[in-house]
Amino acid sequence: MRVSSGVPGFDELVEGGLLSNRLYVVSGPPGSGKTTFCSQFITQGAKQGENCVYVTMHETKEELMQDMSGFEFGFDRAIKSDSIQFLNLVTESGKRTITQFGTDGGLTNRLLAFLESNDVDRAVIDSTMLLQHFFEDMSDEITGFLSALKQTDATILLISEMTDPTSYSDEHYLAHGVIFFHNFLDSAGMTRGIQVIKMRGTAIDSDIRELSFSDQGLRVHTGKKIQP
Repeated sequence: MRVSSGVPGFDELVEGGLLSNRLYVVSGPPGSGKTTFCSQFITQGAKQGENCVYVTMHETKEELMQDMSGFEFGFDRAIKSDSIQFLNLVTESGKRTITQFGTDGGLTNRLLAFLESNDVDRAVIDSTMLLQHFFEDMSDEITGFLSALKQTDATILLISEMTDPTSYSDEHYLAHGVIFFHNFLDSAGMTRGIQVIKMRGTAIDSDIRELSFSDQGLRVHTGKKIQP
């Protein structure tokens, strides 16, 4: 079964959508569109009546709503609906919510119990860099964390700050798919691109397609390939 990303043009690159119940890493430099892509993904789930959760470690719900306020793809309504839970793991309310699912086993076990207990269909986790605040040994614990996420019944987007598409990290190796965002700056200005580097169970070409922002959010121009 495939699920729609909610991003016009993207699903055409991955045979009609993302395979469900899998873990995908969304990587790229700051300002390249990662958060907007994930917000459209979670909004699409809410529109379809799915149970969704947005897990963050650095941004409040109000800040995220403000960031998305310039778009008209429906994030503001979706995040206020019963379909999306917002979980900030560094706030007192977020800590209380996650602690309800046990105090043993660290973040990994508690977050998995939360996803399973709430029968979550779609989740966004923002981001890998901030996981270091929860893991004593990041290189060791991140592997177990990602492996556990892959065993859930949710379709998960994990935001990564990796900026070099040729430099693979643990999350890239372990994920079912890797979606990379590019910013190309030249004399003509900024050109944005999106590239599906890896997608298990899906035929992809790994070409970079042009990406643009509009009032409706991100749009992938499948017919416009970019040569880096």
